[in-house]
Amino acid sequence: MSASILRPSRRRLLLAGSAGAAALAAAGLPGRAVLAAPRQPFEAPFDVGFVFVSPIGGGGWTYQHNLGRMALEKAMPDDVRTRYVEQVPEGPDAERVIRELASDGCRLVFATSFGYMDSVIRVARSFPDLAFEHASGYKMADNVSVYNSRFYEGRYLAGLIAGQMCRSHVIGYVAAMPIPEVLQGINAFTIGARAIDPRIQVRVVWTNAWYDPGRERDAVQSLVAQKADLVTHHTDSPTVVQAAEEKGLYSIGYHSDMSRFAPKRHLVSVTHHWGDYYISRVKALLDGTWTVGSRMGSLADNAIRLEGLSPQVPQHIQQLVSRRTREIAQGKRHPFLGPVVDNEGRIRIAADAVLDDDQLGKMDWAVEGVVGGV
Repeated sequence: MSASILRPSRRRLLLAGSAGAAALAAAGLPGRAVLAAPRQPFEAPFDVGFVFVSPIGGGGWTYQHNLGRMALEKAMPDDVRTRYVEQVPEGPDAERVIRELASDGCRLVFATSFGYMDSVIRVARSFPDLAFEHASGYKMADNVSVYNSRFYEGRYLAGLIAGQMCRSHVIGYVAAMPIPEVLQGINAFTIGARAIDPRIQVRVVWTNAWYDPGRERDAVQSLVAQKADLVTHHTDSPTVVQAAEEKGLYSIGYHSDMSRFAPKRHLVSVTHHWGDYYISRVKALLDGTWTVGSRMGSLADNAIRLEGLSPQVPQHIQQLVSRRTREIAQGKRHPFLGPVVDNEGRIRIAADAVLDDDQLGKMDWAVEGVVGGV
């Protein structure tokens, strides 16, 4: 099926957002909620399992998580052995794989895709003495913790660059799944771009798949027809930047540094880094300080970075991005600083207000300038 501009169901987004908010609210503070006492120390060495939604490949979401896994092995070779399973679909297959890893001796399992959430919870009930970590979800239990990063911080910075480099006033955005995390990225990127050029439209094409190079390529073709001269993506392969290079479009990569896939037209990539987190969580299991909570990486701790910056980006924009990076990392600026209006003309964030984690977790709307977002 070719990718097309789709308006994802508002009900799906509301269910995802409200359920997440309820779970975090029940746990306490949304950013650092602790549900259970620290677990007893695990005896080294022990096995750690990783479940990946797509092929590891040469770049993308899974590639970055695998770099984190390898960093863990390198940092703690005498304490842990790691195992991984890649290309695990969300749904029954995920539950089977997670259960097999737990049954086969893994004391800790990292499940690295949003759609694994319910599978993790079900398996964790059967293995109360083991520890589970779920990336990008919101459901927790006595032995299930969640983790993610404030990807929208990097998206806002990339938007500043896009706003400067776009000439047609149309930017294309290839997006995977309509969940709050993806909408946060679309919105923060648009806010950044329109801070430079208020005429910009960000046109979204949904693939409804985290990893589908064919749909991703079709999406770029659709955006070319809509006059986009710059594209970005929230999908798991380098296809979007490769297709943009072939079409002569500027591109902004995501997850990994995508510059090697588009050496002429790639401008920058928003990259994710998980190694420090994985190391810290294994150390916590070893010393008995592992607790359940919702933990968020950010620019401040280098979990989010901009990499592969092209010299084509003017110096004054590079300097602006550097300044904004420092301000966000120091807590002096927030990408969602009001006033912010949605694409239906409603005020969503009042002047001088910002969104907290709970509100971000319920995001089901698109900012002014987004076409096809919700």
